[in-house]
Amino acid sequence: MKIEFLLHNAYGIGGTIRSTVNLASALADRHDVRIVSVNRPVDRPELDIDPRVTLTPLVDMREGTEGDEYHTPLNQKPSALFRDERIDNGRMAATALTDERVAAHLAATDADVVIATRPKLIGYLSAYGSDRYLRLGQEHLTHEAHVTELHRVMDPAIAALDAFTTVSEADAGHYRQALPDARARILSIPNAVPAPAAEPSDGTSKTIVSAGRLVGVKRYDRLIAAFAKVAAERPEWSLRIYGRGPAKAKLRKQIEELGLYERITLMGARSPIETEWSKGAVAAVASDAESFGMTIVEAMHAGLPVIATDCPHGPREIITDGTDGILVPLDGGDAVDAYAQALLKLTGDAELRSRLGAAARTAARRYEPEAIARRYEQLFEELRPGCTTAKPAKGGLLRGLFGGRRPQSAAPAPRKAAAVEHPEARCAVAADGSLLVRLRAAQLTAEDTHLLLRHRGSKGKEAVRVPLPAQRGDTWVEARLDRGAHTLAEGRWDCYAERAGDKTRRRLTAGLVEQKALLGLALPAGAVTAWVPYETSDGYLAVRTWQRDRHAEAAEVRVGEDGVTLTVTAHGTTLGTGAELIARLRGADGAVADVRAPLADGTGTLPYQPMSTRRGEEQDLWDLYIRPAAGAALVRVGRLGGDFADRKGIDTFPAATRGEVRLRPYFTVTNDLTVSVKDSAGED
Repeated sequence: MKIEFLLHNAYGIGGTIRSTVNLASALADRHDVRIVSVNRPVDRPELDIDPRVTLTPLVDMREGTEGDEYHTPLNQKPSALFRDERIDNGRMAATALTDERVAAHLAATDADVVIATRPKLIGYLSAYGSDRYLRLGQEHLTHEAHVTELHRVMDPAIAALDAFTTVSEADAGHYRQALPDARARILSIPNAVPAPAAEPSDGTSKTIVSAGRLVGVKRYDRLIAAFAKVAAERPEWSLRIYGRGPAKAKLRKQIEELGLYERITLMGARSPIETEWSKGAVAAVASDAESFGMTIVEAMHAGLPVIATDCPHGPREIITDGTDGILVPLDGGDAVDAYAQALLKLTGDAELRSRLGAAARTAARRYEPEAIARRYEQLFEELRPGCTTAKPAKGGLLRGLFGGRRPQSAAPAPRKAAAVEHPEARCAVAADGSLLVRLRAAQLTAEDTHLLLRHRGSKGKEAVRVPLPAQRGDTWVEARLDRGAHTLAEGRWDCYAERAGDKTRRRLTAGLVEQKALLGLALPAGAVTAWVPYETSDGYLAVRTWQRDRHAEAAEVRVGEDGVTLTVTAHGTTLGTGAELIARLRGADGAVADVRAPLADGTGTLPYQPMSTRRGEEQDLWDLYIRPAAGAALVRVGRLGGDFADRKGIDTFPAATRGEVRLRPYFTVTNDLTVSVKDSAGED
């Protein structure tokens, strides 16, 4: 049987894309599956797509490439179909070119089932689709999420399909009520959410995790306000918010105004997210509405109890209050206070967290892709008996479309394309900080004898080799980089599989990188060694390392009215009489006096003056040090503990304004602490 999913853009990481990729992979066990992406904005998808699933884009929107079709005449003409405001904007808005490509595809495809995933695509499927195949629509938002004008043109398109699925039964009821005479069968089938390959949470961290797009309906402002009520009573707990979106600046401002910038971190987007859920002990969802709640199920799979607002529609159909999570009412009082009380209850009761988390993992199994795929197969069979046993479609279905040329096929994601040239590696941090690296056995040969780490700054002159076992299982080969046996100089180390005979090497792509053990791993009292494995921006496995005989760890940074207050812990040295906190102007070579403050019990406050006196053209940079005792050599202040390979831009601090100047502490690319001083008019 041939099944096609029609997506607006299959190259991102949004919930609709994730659920489609999950379902497509499960259906590919038994069927020929294709994802048709109307647009192709980049070379490679952000998500891993099962190699058994074909990805076919229709319109090339890769800016600056030879194939870019944005400026073609037909793409400058408007689409003839109704407007879908969420996608009909910006560079990938639908045009006459989009209409032509989608219509041609739907006329020529020999699929048995075509599934449209957005209102606009449902409109295309209704207008240009054929009775030769089953036509299904999906609602990944809610009935109320669409404006009346869109429903006026979208609802007749839905009614003309064979079936229409929503991700909650409550929303299916709304559509059945709105479309009582629809030809389409309207029902609920939830999103497919796979169990994670990463180890689940052990519940021992003091971290609350939340994830999703940073938009108003997600109400991260409510979550932040609730956490502010918890912060004083639970000083050991922190909050991490993962995602990107237009509300980021507003949320950062709220965090800074509450003085919680050392307790709440805006982490940015992460893919895969499963390794981040496992770092938490509690998951938080504070939305005004959730069409389904993929992040709820993802967190439950990771063994986290979820505190969710009892909002329409998804949470109450996923969570059983008090059994596998907590539902917080939105009516009848102060929602922020109610949410804060739920946070206090769960963060204060380890036994309750453990019980709810275990039940959550069990409950999440009903959303695994295989179970959801079976529900779709049952629907196909009910709509057209016998169709699920149809033979796979013949190849070449798009031959001759689009003026005699095939649409460009999408390059596979790096991890899939790299099966031979770049083997996949999964890396996990052990309890002692050692690294366990697993390589896919099928991607290695007998000549691959070592895991090789090469220091990037030394151009390979510094290298560490760990033998790979000669006896290899069917799936994974494991090598351990032992903290006690190896010294890695400070910097960045790239990872390879090496063939001993000719010393050829193949760089390793990053599968899962599990760092959660770093959250509970304290820096040693003496010389500091820190290793953080991470995925590079181009998808490879690397390790960020620090090796310092002496170090001052910034335990807390506070931007106050009169100065920057630091609390530090000394490693490899002892704070004694005459200990000082020092700011030194970078590049001044002693021509400008240091700014000094006494360091008592590890805490000192550096005054803004004379740092606030501008000297350079663009900015002044004051690097922070401690002098452990009178006459001792300076020790750089930074933050090397934890799981951040790069703190810059994630661990952030507010600015202090002094006249026409703004002073802001920040972490450098080496995770050391510096104060930037700029003219107010020149700072964002």
